[in-house]
Amino acid sequence: MGGVGKTTIAKAIDNRFHHSFEAKSFLSNVREAAKQYNGLVCLQEQLLSDVLKPTKIKVDSVDSGINVIKERLRGSRIIITTRDEHLLKQLEVDAIYLAPEMNETEALELLSWHSFKNSYPKEGYYELSKSVVLTVEVYL
Repeated sequence: MGGVGKTTIAKAIDNRFHHSFEAKSFLSNVREAAKQYNGLVCLQEQLLSDVLKPTKIKVDSVDSGINVIKERLRGSRIIITTRDEHLLKQLEVDAIYLAPEMNETEALELLSWHSFKNSYPKEGYYELSKSVVLTVEVYL
């Protein structure tokens, strides 16, 4: 399901543990980027460039990118967020965490957290977030 905080959870894990690894890459909005011309190849190149700095690796095709990633990033930790549980099973991932749907309070906290530069729970932001959501609902 969209909007349950999957990417937020992944980013929190990344922020917490990135110092434990010598290199990292955080690719967001993959679905949208993949739809662009040569999008998957660009994503593969970005991943490889981020992790193998300062080496720039050019990828000729999605298939060759897959091979390079398998060869060069063997043993790496990868966190994938997706709405498609079937995809994760196809990839034979080690573990699947199903993010539970947020209740209204949790959703408003998340909105407030992102809207006000990670300053939640400063007084007033929760109420302001709530009024924004209520206003949007009225106009829908």
